[in-house]
Amino acid sequence: MIDVICSLALLSLLVAVVVAYGVRLVLRGEAHFARVDAAGSSPLLGRRLMEMAYWSLQPVARLCIRLGIGPNTITLASMGLALIAAGALAFGHFGVAAVITAVAALGDALDGLVARSTGVASDAGEVLDAAVDRYFEGTFLSGLAIYYRDDVPTLVIALAALLGSFMVSYATAKAEACHAEVPRGWMRRSERAVYLNVGITLVPLMGKVPMIAALAVVALFSNVSAIRRLAALAATLRARDAASPLPQEPVLEEEESVEAAPPASSAIRSEVTSAAS
Repeated sequence: MIDVICSLALLSLLVAVVVAYGVRLVLRGEAHFARVDAAGSSPLLGRRLMEMAYWSLQPVARLCIRLGIGPNTITLASMGLALIAAGALAFGHFGVAAVITAVAALGDALDGLVARSTGVASDAGEVLDAAVDRYFEGTFLSGLAIYYRDDVPTLVIALAALLGSFMVSYATAKAEACHAEVPRGWMRRSERAVYLNVGITLVPLMGKVPMIAALAVVALFSNVSAIRRLAALAATLRARDAASPLPQEPVLEEEESVEAAPPASSAIRSEVTSAAS
């Protein structure tokens, strides 16, 4: 019963946010954020939904700044909530997990808002945020895998979603390390979070079908996106290598030894001389 209540409460909150943002659109137009412009949108997650999420977090970000709560504190708190949500999923409390995961996922966006608003954004903070994101997804999908351990088909889909999630992030990180441009692709971090959280929210109300559908969508599109990104990265690096081939080191002949062995004839004469003496 508690899971049904949590799911209904979360859906009611979502409806309230949608209505509030609709009023904002009518009165003042769209809300624009540089972060959304940089991230872009995809067919799987529209730009307006992302703007609505950032817009709804503005009052919370201002409250955190007023209370002196730093971005790293928010990031670590999100990680703690993710661990609790994973435990709830492992025991089948999907509604409870949905509420906790929603708060943790919003915290993942909130820490960046606070960091940029207070001017404390740093490379070290981005590393911490990226690491927590990986642990967040890993624990979330691991909790689902534990719950579906006796349902082999669903378990396989959950593991495929876990693999695809990590490979999308790996392809992005590898491209950045190689200073190469790759397609933005689908099923980035925000998209995966939305689809998976919608799936677990609907489980108490509609059974496991929404969860399986969400996992399947994440598994399919994330793996396809990762493969496309890695293929594009490989092509870019091959073209770069062809345009500027590495200089080959000259092959040096071995220098003759200073104390080279005497010719065979000299050795024979030496032996004859020694024998004669």
